[in-house]
Amino acid sequence: MPSKPPAVEIEVDDKVVRVSNPDRVYFPESGATKLDLVEYYLAVGPGIVNALYERPCMLHRFPKGLAGDKVHQKRVPAGAPDWVETVELHFPRWNRTADELCVTELAQVVWAVQMSTVELHPWNSRRADTEKPDEWRIDLDPGPDCDYATVQRVAHVVHEVLDELGVEGFPKTSGSKGLHVYVRIRPEHGFKDVRRGALAFAREVERRTDDVTTAWWKKDRDPSQVFVDYNQNARDHTIAAAYSVRGLPDARVSTPIRWDEVDDADPRDFTIFTVPQRFAELGDLHERIDESAWDIAPLLEWADRDEAEGADPPAEPDGPDEPGASG
Repeated sequence: MPSKPPAVEIEVDDKVVRVSNPDRVYFPESGATKLDLVEYYLAVGPGIVNALYERPCMLHRFPKGLAGDKVHQKRVPAGAPDWVETVELHFPRWNRTADELCVTELAQVVWAVQMSTVELHPWNSRRADTEKPDEWRIDLDPGPDCDYATVQRVAHVVHEVLDELGVEGFPKTSGSKGLHVYVRIRPEHGFKDVRRGALAFAREVERRTDDVTTAWWKKDRDPSQVFVDYNQNARDHTIAAAYSVRGLPDARVSTPIRWDEVDDADPRDFTIFTVPQRFAELGDLHERIDESAWDIAPLLEWADRDEAEGADPPAEPDGPDEPGASG
C-alpha cells in the first residue's frame, strides 16, 4: 500500500501553516496540485489580502479537487488556529448566526487553502459594519448565447457612464465568462439602497446599448445579451475576489486588468500559471481602490426618477440568507 505523502510546513510571515496532502491534484487538466495552489496565493499575497481585507468570506471548497464535490462553507470550523480571524453574521430569515472567515493577513488565506478552499468569495461590506457595503459591484454576466466581444463592448459603456459620474471603476475578469467592475463607496447605506442604485446604473447602461438586459427573470432575457447583475449587491450575495482562483479545469483566476486592456485581455490567459508573473511585473492593479470613496447619492436620484416614471424597484433577491448545512 503506497504511503501517504508527508505534509509540508509553509512559513507565512510570522505564522506556520501545515499543508496536508500537498501532492493532491486539484486541477486534472494541468495536474496542478494543492501545493501549487498555495504557491499561487503566496505569489499574489498583497493582492488577495487587499481584496479580502476585513470582509466576511465564504469558502468554496473542493476536498477531493475539482473531480470531487464542491462545498460552499460559511462557518469557520472548530479547531482553526487562534490567529484565524472571524466575523459573526446574523441571518434574520432563520435567526441563525455564522462565524465567517475574516482575512487580515496572508497566512489566513493559506490556511483556507489547507482546508481545501479554491475560491474565496467576500461580502461587499467589512466587519466594522457588515450591514453597510463599501463596495459597489458591477457584474457583466453574459447570457448563454453571448460572446465575450459583447461583454467587452458593454464594459466600455460602463466605463463611459462611470466617467460621466466622476467615478473610478476597477475592472477585473470574472475568472469565467464575464467582467466585474468594482467601485469603492462610502459605507453610509444599507444593501437595499446600494442594490437599488446599482439597478438604476444598470438601466442607464441598458439605455445606451442594445447589448444589455436588466430583466429580472431569466426567461425574459435575450440569451445573446449581457445581464448587468445588480443582484450581486444584495446582502449575502458574493462573487469571487480579485485574484481568487476559480473552480475551472484550467485553474483560471479572476484577474484585475486596466481599462486599456479590456479589448485584448482574454480571461482564458489568466491562470495560476500566468498571473504570478503578471503580478510581479504590474503589482496589484486594485491597490488604489481604497484611496477614495464615492457617495452613491446620484444613483439613488436616478432610482427615484426611474420609479417616478413607472419603473419597478428591485424585486427581493432570490435565495435565503441562511448559513446552510455545509456552513
